[in-house]
Amino acid sequence: MSKILIIEDEVAIADLEKDYLELSGFDVEVANDGLIGYQKAMEEDYNLVILDLMLPGMDGFEICRKLREEKNTPIIMVSAKKDDIDKIRGLGLGADDYMTKPFSPSELVARVKAHLSRYERLIGSAAEVNKVIEIRGLKIDTTARRVWVNGQEKAFTTKEFDLLTFLASHPNHVYTKDELFSEIWDMESIGDIATVTVHIKKIREKIEMDTSNPQYIETIWGVGYRFKM
Repeated sequence: MSKILIIEDEVAIADLEKDYLELSGFDVEVANDGLIGYQKAMEEDYNLVILDLMLPGMDGFEICRKLREEKNTPIIMVSAKKDDIDKIRGLGLGADDYMTKPFSPSELVARVKAHLSRYERLIGSAAEVNKVIEIRGLKIDTTARRVWVNGQEKAFTTKEFDLLTFLASHPNHVYTKDELFSEIWDMESIGDIATVTVHIKKIREKIEMDTSNPQYIETIWGVGYRFKM
């Protein structure tokens, strides 16, 4: 049974999310304080964290940043803030998804299942022989989920790694942002493609010598992105 941590200070919302997730077969714990939630997330093994932004004790941005320094656990960030800047900041800190309140509990359950399904498929390949992609100084160990650039290892979040690996595995193919969102996040974008843009930017910062003149991931204006061989 997958174990989920909800860090949410609004008790009614946390209880509703917990009820729906438990009805779907998940083991759910709730923390109504940011600092307590962060400590639980660090000390215990959860399969996924649902993280509110505005929290007492420690805000969601800080929790996300600190968790990403230690763990690759999928994080769904939720907030009443609708500004793109908050979404971009949250995704930039390593959140795997961002949901704007109010949202239906059934949508939350669907997104939780999608993230867990993909994450479990990826980590379940540990027994396989390591598959490595090497292109012009870029080395991607798709089994160990590690990346090196000119011999120096770089740290990637789960979705950053997934996106880089997918593009590198399909070189010279142009993908739209909607196609990439559907492939990596296992759901329809519903026009929300800022997530892809932010992740591409973070990947370039880690693998490109000059982000203004990328040698690996090209922008095909008006269409999407292509990994150049």
